[in-house]
Amino acid sequence: MTEDAKADWDERIALRSDEEREFTFPELDPPKEVTAVGGVGQVTIDWSPVEGAVGYLILRSTGDHGPLEPVDHHSGDILSVPGPPYVDTTCTPGTPYHYAVASVPEVTVAGRPSHSVGAVPLVADDTVPRVDVTVDTVAEGTELHRPWVPMIGSERLSQLLCTDTTGGHEIGVELEDALRRMHDELGVQTVRAHAIFHDDTHVIDGSSYDFSVVDTIYDKLLAIGLRPVVELGFMPRELASDPSKTVFEYGAIISPPESYERWHNLVRALVEHLVDRYGLSEVLAWDFEVWNEANLEVFWSGTKAEWLHLYDVTAAAVKAVDERLAVGGPSSAAAGWVDDLLAHARANGTPVDFVSTHTYGSPPLDVRASLERHGYGDARILWTEWGVTPRHFNPINDSVFAGVFLLRGMRSAAGRVDALAYWVASDHFEELGRPPRFLHGGFGLQTVGGVRKPRYHALSLLSRLGPVELPVTATGDGGGSLIEAWASRDRDRIAVLLWNLTLDQTKADGAPELTRTVHVELPGVDPSWQVTATTLGIGAGDLAAATAELGITDWPTEAELAQLTERSRMISTPLELTGTAVEVTLPMPYAVLLELTPNRSDL
Repeated sequence: MTEDAKADWDERIALRSDEEREFTFPELDPPKEVTAVGGVGQVTIDWSPVEGAVGYLILRSTGDHGPLEPVDHHSGDILSVPGPPYVDTTCTPGTPYHYAVASVPEVTVAGRPSHSVGAVPLVADDTVPRVDVTVDTVAEGTELHRPWVPMIGSERLSQLLCTDTTGGHEIGVELEDALRRMHDELGVQTVRAHAIFHDDTHVIDGSSYDFSVVDTIYDKLLAIGLRPVVELGFMPRELASDPSKTVFEYGAIISPPESYERWHNLVRALVEHLVDRYGLSEVLAWDFEVWNEANLEVFWSGTKAEWLHLYDVTAAAVKAVDERLAVGGPSSAAAGWVDDLLAHARANGTPVDFVSTHTYGSPPLDVRASLERHGYGDARILWTEWGVTPRHFNPINDSVFAGVFLLRGMRSAAGRVDALAYWVASDHFEELGRPPRFLHGGFGLQTVGGVRKPRYHALSLLSRLGPVELPVTATGDGGGSLIEAWASRDRDRIAVLLWNLTLDQTKADGAPELTRTVHVELPGVDPSWQVTATTLGIGAGDLAAATAELGITDWPTEAELAQLTERSRMISTPLELTGTAVEVTLPMPYAVLLELTPNRSDL
C-alpha cells in the first residue's frame, strides 16, 4: 500500500456515521475527590467513580488560568478511560498544571469538568524512584478472570483455504497453525472474523443456497478446538442494493440489502444449516454478531436507521431457528452506537443477548453502565476487537510497548467484560493488502513465518497466572498507575506479574525518567523458596530488536527465522529472596513475571 493510499484510509476510517439520536443521555455529575500527584516524569490523577459513567475524560491546563483540554495519549482512537487512576506522561517536568475529570455517559458525550487540582511533574535526578508492592500471599483470594481466553480476532476465515503464499509461506496453512497455537498454548476458545457472506464463500447459488465453503471453513476451525463468532456480513453481491460500495482490498460489499426479506431468509437458512450440521447443543455455544462497525461510513453505506432495521431482521432470523441462540451487536467502532442499539431494541422488543464493540489504544470502557441504563444489565459484554492502535502498518504493533499495553488492558477488563479479543492472531491479514515485508507494523500477534511478537509473549505471561487472584497494594511514585501488579496462587506456586507502562504512545520506545525500582514484599512466603523472573522488555522478547540486529529488511530465510525465534524469546533468570522480599528494576515499557516455588530440596 502506498503512503497516499494509507493516508486516505486513515482519514476515511475516522469518519463516523449518523450520530443523531432520538433520546438524551443523563447528565452525570463530575467525579469527586479528584487528586493529582506529581512524580518523576509523570502526574497520577485519581478520582471517585460516578454511577452511570462508562468512562472518564482527563482534562489539563497549563498554569492557573489556561483552558482545560483533553489529555491526548496519542492512541489514534478515543481518549476516555474506564476508571481511575490515570498516569499523564505527556506533561513537561517542572511545569505546573491543573487537572480536572469529566464523567462520560457515552464516548461522544462528556459531562462538565470536576473542580481542578494542581500538580507539578518532577524533574528526574540520579535517583531511581521506588515503588513498594505488597502481595497478600495467604489471603483466601478470588477467582482470577481471564478475558483473553474467550476470544481472538482473525483475518476472514476463508483465508484458511488460500494456497497463495506471502513471503514464501502458504497463507491458509500458516493461518491455521497460528489459530491452533492460540488454542493449544493460550487456551483461546473462539475466533471472531469478518466476511462469512463475502463473495469468496459463494453462499448464494442462483435461487438456492450453497454453504459448502462455509462448512469447510468451520470444519477446520472446530477441528482445531475453536468455535466461530459468526459475524453476519458483509453483503452478498446478489442481495446488495449497491454492489459498487465496497471496503478493503478484497472488495467486501457494505451496502444495505435490496430486499430485507431476502437477507432474513439467507441468515435463517445459514443458521438452520449450522444447527443441522453441527447440532443444536454445539451452535447454542456460538454467538451471532450483526455486521461490523456500521457507525463508520467506510463499513456501512446506509443510514443508522437502516442498520437498526438490519439488526431487527437479523435477530428475528436467528431466533426463528431457536430462541436460545445468541445474537447481538452493534459491533461498533470506538464504543459507538451501544446506547442507540439498546434504546431501539427496548422500544421495539428486539433481543440483545450480548453487546459487542471495539476500541484501540486504551483499556476498554465500562459499557455495563449503558446496558443497565436501558434495562439490559444481564447481557454479556464482548469487545470483539481491541488493540494498541487502529492504524494499519504502524510500527507500534511490533513493539514491546504493545505487549505491555496488552497486559494493562487485560487487567483492566478482568471481571467486568466477558471477552476482550485482541485483533488479530496472525500477520496473514490483508484488509489493506498482503504484508509487504516481514516486520511491517501488522496487527498480528505472530508474524508471517510464525514468530511470536511481544504481544503474544504478553498473553503467554498472562496464561501462566494461577487460578486464584491475590490482593495487591502498590505505593510510591507511580504505584498503581505507572507500575501495576497482578498476583495469583496455585497449589504450590505464587506468580506475580509486574509491569511499567504509560498509555502515552510518544514514549513507546522508552523513557528513562519513568524507570522505577520495585520492591515486592511477599509476607507468608518461605524465605527458602526459589524465584524465577521472566522478562519482556526492550531487548528481551523483542522481535523488532532481533530483526534489526540481523539486518533483515525484507523477508527472512528459514535459517534467519530460526535465529529470530531464538533471539526474540523472553529471558528467564533466577532471583533470590531477601527474607520475604525481592527487588527488580522496571524500565518503561517492561514486564516481569515472578514465579515462586518451594525449593525442591525441602520437599
